[in-house]
Amino acid sequence: EFHFDFDPCPYPPRFDGLTCEWGKSNYVNPPFTRAYGGAMGFIRRGIAEHQKGNTVVLVLSVPSFLGLLCSAGAEIRPLGRVIWLSVIDGSEMPSPRNVAAFILRGRP
Repeated sequence: EFHFDFDPCPYPPRFDGLTCEWGKSNYVNPPFTRAYGGAMGFIRRGIAEHQKGNTVVLVLSVPSFLGLLCSAGAEIRPLGRVIWLSVIDGSEMPSPRNVAAFILRGRP
């Protein structure tokens, strides 16, 4: 389907796929060790390549609920780090991680 012409994460792991030129259609199964930029380094580079007009297919581990929601057709809206308010005293309780809204729309 994607006609890959480049893999920036081949074996052996000594290859540095973050500093070389990528192709027009890239298969990316990033290493999860920080020594090679970790997954986030390849995600950022993949986004940059996409902005150049290249195709990037990232293979990443995700929590099972995320796959289930995507399969059900959920819209995903990133919300960033939300500051929640305590229902007890109204004090701010910042989220320790980024959060997203998953929207499963009803039928009209």
